[in-house]
Amino acid sequence: MLHFEKLVVWQKSLLYARELVKMADELPQKYQSSFGDQLRRSALSIPNNIAEGSGRASSRDRANFYSVARGSLYESVNILKLLEELKLSCLKGFNFGILYGIAEEVAKMIFGLSKRS
Repeated sequence: MLHFEKLVVWQKSLLYARELVKMADELPQKYQSSFGDQLRRSALSIPNNIAEGSGRASSRDRANFYSVARGSLYESVNILKLLEELKLSCLKGFNFGILYGIAEEVAKMIFGLSKRS
């Protein structure tokens, strides 16, 4: 098992990303190239940057990757909020409150990682 796989923040961010990718897959075709693609990219960027940052030797490099992960998280929350406001019937199976709660947890954990790096 690699170091990043032991990090709770990576595990939670992976769960969050998986749910957002599922959500993006449910969007109607007219939203795929705008919301769908951007949601996938921002969601995948979170665990990717946590993983990559944890493998860096210098604290400056680690902090940079964790900062990118946090920015991608905020971007994904913004898209999530917009989708929630659209009230699309295809997304009724998703609990926006739970997803937002996971995002808040991950944001706090990334901030903690940044402080320790």
